[in-house]
Amino acid sequence: MEEKVYRPNVAAVVLSSEYPGQMKVFIGLRSDMKDVWQFPQGGIDEGESPKEALLRELKEEIGTDNIEIISEYPEWEFYDFPDGVAKNKKLYNYSGQKQKYYLVRLKNDSEVNIKTHHPEFNEYKFVKFENVFGFISHFKKPIYKKVLSHFKREGFI
Repeated sequence: MEEKVYRPNVAAVVLSSEYPGQMKVFIGLRSDMKDVWQFPQGGIDEGESPKEALLRELKEEIGTDNIEIISEYPEWEFYDFPDGVAKNKKLYNYSGQKQKYYLVRLKNDSEVNIKTHHPEFNEYKFVKFENVFGFISHFKKPIYKKVLSHFKREGFI
């Protein structure tokens, strides 16, 4: 049996700058998949720490890295790419991804801009925490539930 290889990746649960007064979470509509809303995420480059990748990916995907890290999920979460998910050249040799999740808050003077150099999202919105899963319907939903439940149990959301 072939051993699975997972691409290192970071993902961010981005809370609006109104946190903790209001609990609104960023979700973006992917530009390369139909009706897929998700959290910002991206690969960790060789020699880069997860926190460095987090800041770079946020800058690349939502146009700002002006955030405060509230918490880090204690484990790596793994998922396999489902059949039918087109693998691009950078993902071709991987079975899936291993992700490090962060809970972050936008600082008050941050502005989200998804019209970046290589846009990942066609649109975005901040939704109430309890409404997140009304939008998330893809294969990452179980991981999102696990991660958000952890941050809730810890008292952050």
